[in-house]
Amino acid sequence: MGMPEKPFEGKVALVTGAGRGQGRSHAVRFAELGADVIVIDIDATPVSSIPYELATAEDLEETVRLVEQADRRAVAVRADVRSLPALEEAVARGREELGEIGIVCANAGIVSFRKSLEMSEETWLEMIDVNLNGVWRTIRAAAPPMVAAGEGGVIVLTASTASFRGHPNLSHYAAAKHGLIGLMKAVAGELGPEGIRVNAVCPGPVLTPMMDHEAAYRLFRPELEDPGVSDLDPILSQLSLTGEPWVDVSDITDAVVWLASPAARNITGVALPVDIGQLAK
Repeated sequence: MGMPEKPFEGKVALVTGAGRGQGRSHAVRFAELGADVIVIDIDATPVSSIPYELATAEDLEETVRLVEQADRRAVAVRADVRSLPALEEAVARGREELGEIGIVCANAGIVSFRKSLEMSEETWLEMIDVNLNGVWRTIRAAAPPMVAAGEGGVIVLTASTASFRGHPNLSHYAAAKHGLIGLMKAVAGELGPEGIRVNAVCPGPVLTPMMDHEAAYRLFRPELEDPGVSDLDPILSQLSLTGEPWVDVSDITDAVVWLASPAARNITGVALPVDIGQLAK
């Protein structure tokens, strides 16, 4: 069964981490394919352990503009996935303005780089609280109204190739992303009888603000005095089966919207790598 031209016509999608990067790409594509969208990104609360700037209010407003450019409605909420009440409030506001939620894209996440034995407890806890607990909170806030509405639905989690492998300097990230696969499978079992499918997409390296900064450059190319993003290409190319260094953000979005679409109606409890063959190599 192929995907219809507007598979999400009349649907409402909720996307966390929607201010930029993968989240913005997902939100805009859902709109282009017919959905109204609740777009959520972090408020002013800092995440002290990460080596890059977070999305701004202006970033989130740009996502809204792009959704509206696709002739769909958007509700933007500044909320931190480390707060269940904030997410519950965002869900309530979105449902009030747009209607019942049919698609949840739990995408918000962070990355930082530390050796396990040099990592502070704060760094570890922030990673787990955003990348694992934050996804559970998103499900906890959004899924009960989906169940009560009785119309089924879809939840897609953003996991990673790090859901299956451990990487040096990323033990906290790998632990969180491994945890997402167990969470996804358990929730898929719980919500299957309610007609709600739950899957995960597992990206390889994607060039978004989470990777496009000096700390990432130096992690991959510590021998260079002043590395830039292009210096990552030869390293990442060696890790893939195709020789390509990066997965395009649109390729991740393709996977997310397919998993959310009627074309994937019989697929649940699955972790789908989009990784230029990294996990197979």
